[in-house]
Amino acid sequence: MATSSMDKSLYQAPQGISELMEPDLEIEIEDPESVSLHMGDIEIDLKPQKKKADEDFDANLADFMDDGDLDGLAEDLIGDFGKDQMDRKDWIKTYVDGLKLLGLNYEERTEPWQGACGVFHPMLTESVVRFQSEAMMETFPAMGPVKTQIVGAVDLLREEAAARVREDMNYQLTEVMVEYRPEHEKMLWSLPLAGSAFKKVYFDPSKGRQVAVFIPAEDIVVPYGASNLESAERVTHVMRKTENEVKKLQEAGFYSDVDLGEPSHELDDIEKQKAEEQGMSALNDDRFRILEMHVDLDLPGYEHKDKKNKETGIALPYVVTIEKGARKVLAIRRNWYEDDELHTKRQHFVHYQYIPGFGFYGYGLIHLIGGYAKSATMLIRQLVDAGTLSNLPGGLKSRGLRIKGDDTPIQPGEFRDVDVPSGSIRDNILPLPYKEPSQVLFALFQNIVQEGKAFASSGDMNVSDMSTNAPVGTTLALLERTLKVMTAVQARLHYTMKQEFRLLKSIIADYTPEEYDYEPEDAGRKAKKSDYDSTDVIPVSDPNAATMAQKIVQYQAVLQLAQSAPQLYNLPLLHRQMIEVLGIKNANKLVPVEDDQVPTDPVQENQNLLTIKPVKAFIEQNHQAHIQTHMAMIQNPQVQQLMQMNPQAQAIMAAAMAHINEHIAFEYRKQVEMSMGMPLPTEEQNKQASPELADRIAMMTAQASKQLTQQAQQQAQQQQAQQQMQDPIVQMQMQELQIKQGELQLKQQKQQIDAAAKADQIRVEEARIEAQKEIAAMQVGAQVAANKDKLAKQQETEGMRMGIDAAKHKAQVAVQQAQRAAQRNQPSNRKENK
Repeated sequence: MATSSMDKSLYQAPQGISELMEPDLEIEIEDPESVSLHMGDIEIDLKPQKKKADEDFDANLADFMDDGDLDGLAEDLIGDFGKDQMDRKDWIKTYVDGLKLLGLNYEERTEPWQGACGVFHPMLTESVVRFQSEAMMETFPAMGPVKTQIVGAVDLLREEAAARVREDMNYQLTEVMVEYRPEHEKMLWSLPLAGSAFKKVYFDPSKGRQVAVFIPAEDIVVPYGASNLESAERVTHVMRKTENEVKKLQEAGFYSDVDLGEPSHELDDIEKQKAEEQGMSALNDDRFRILEMHVDLDLPGYEHKDKKNKETGIALPYVVTIEKGARKVLAIRRNWYEDDELHTKRQHFVHYQYIPGFGFYGYGLIHLIGGYAKSATMLIRQLVDAGTLSNLPGGLKSRGLRIKGDDTPIQPGEFRDVDVPSGSIRDNILPLPYKEPSQVLFALFQNIVQEGKAFASSGDMNVSDMSTNAPVGTTLALLERTLKVMTAVQARLHYTMKQEFRLLKSIIADYTPEEYDYEPEDAGRKAKKSDYDSTDVIPVSDPNAATMAQKIVQYQAVLQLAQSAPQLYNLPLLHRQMIEVLGIKNANKLVPVEDDQVPTDPVQENQNLLTIKPVKAFIEQNHQAHIQTHMAMIQNPQVQQLMQMNPQAQAIMAAAMAHINEHIAFEYRKQVEMSMGMPLPTEEQNKQASPELADRIAMMTAQASKQLTQQAQQQAQQQQAQQQMQDPIVQMQMQELQIKQGELQLKQQKQQIDAAAKADQIRVEEARIEAQKEIAAMQVGAQVAANKDKLAKQQETEGMRMGIDAAKHKAQVAVQQAQRAAQRNQPSNRKENK
């Protein structure tokens, strides 16, 4: 009972609280991943906690970051964008004022009177149209804008791969990327005006392919002090997307699913002025203003760490997409390659510049000749207004003068009734003294227009003032002087297009399938991905020549030089290139060159030589057979007789001998290789060979060449001897020589017999001498043995004598010792006797 009462006291609610509680608890489940609880005025949202997408490198990090961090990031970046906009406000004002000078829309003026001249001088527009037309024809010809360059050593396989890459890139840019040409033309219109234009190259998942879109200069915003895209601290791309486009990207998962509300209907001054030039009234814009910012950030939760897993505080490159009106972050993505440990920022933009200036943006025609265009517009309006006032002058009239229909001008041949109060009509009308348009003003106008066009390089060169016999070098010098500025602009355009094509090539190589969409001319369809690895793509434009006229004059100068020394030039190739510059199709059929040739039989080569067609020798041919066939044709009497009447005989014979020399050279090379026992390196391999390898090859070829020379000399001697054998005198001399050789052989045989007999005598004498030597040796051996016995007997006798002498000596010593002992004993005996 105690426990029960204690439980009630612990767990039972206080009295009266049930009246304060709501009777019902509402649970609403709209999203299985998010539960919402409603209890009266209290609402509780139960949402799953966001997880980091470490497993997906290309994921949208905004889906996994805290909302507070995202809002703070959006505020900071939008503030930085506003500061960048303020830094370039003077540039925007100059650009807007320059757009007004295009004169694309006629200006209805009310000052100084209604209907005054509102024309604009077309100097600026003419320069822009000229540049766009010339640059478009140069950078995007009908064959396509891309040509290829082989990376590394050149061989047949790489040449075929380069041809396939060139064909595929041109196919992509002309057929698949249908928006590329219009976007490129828009860029070439905006570039000379603003001085800067941009292209954005990226892979569009909605289209499943690469795209390259034009971005006007006003839509790329960088901080003050930035010099280029690569080193800029922050690059902002201002985009405009409809509500439907944003929803599509949110549905595809490219943007985060956040509520953006209504668009801000914001329009800047440049957009308003462009709309006015197009004859449109831009009151508001129903599109969202999206800021795609390429910026370095140190995001919370995604900090940079060193090898010890410690945070370094280094900002990493990201692409942050923000909706400016709602100030919401739509996407955050890493802007470096996954396997790049240095975290190098990826480039998606290319910057085209007309004239590089002090800062990030280049100078355009608005900056260069905007003042000229404004002055020319003002002067031409004054001249037209002066002519209008001179033709339809105004003046003063008396109050009583009445003219029927005096509000309308008098038409040609029309007479009207006039009520004159008094006097004549002349006394009642005083015309104001308007002058004709000033000649001084007109001369000043012409001078300003001429200077402006010359500065913009859009003036026409006065070729009619030149002599028709002027050298090509003089014409080329005048063209260079006139087009020097445009040539420099063309070179910058070529450089930037090369960067754009490399970005496109990288995307095509990454996302391309393993095979082509069509059947290439060379190899199979499954060579596509590997072809791009060894090939570089470059524009077809020539950075050294801005116009076709300049290129033609250059080729004409080379042709004049070739006339003085034609043996030094490849004339067919020179003519082929000039025809290609002129844009004539099927240049390879009009002017075939040696590179187009294939191995043929020697008779066909003779036919080509006689018809003045190019011929070429190949190393795999039977050169001796070809040389014999060509020499037989040259030595043919009928051919020689016909060649005497041919005005091209000298050229034909020169071509034939040159072709024979090619076969001789190839035959010599094959013989050297056979002598060396190994093939010689090709021309490209020689360029890459080390000096040591080149020295070894040179020594081996020198030895092989020496052997070939000796063999050739021997063969020449044999042939000379064979030719001499056919002469009768030589044959008689040979017979006499044979007789003498027979007599000499008999004499030699006799000498050989005598020598053999003498040799036999010498052998007998040598045998006798050998026998005598053996007898003498035996005698010497016997004498030596006798001497040995005699010496032994003498030694024995001497030993006996020496023994006797020794015994005698011993006896004498013993006697002497006995005598001395006896002498010692004599005194003692004497004492005893006493």
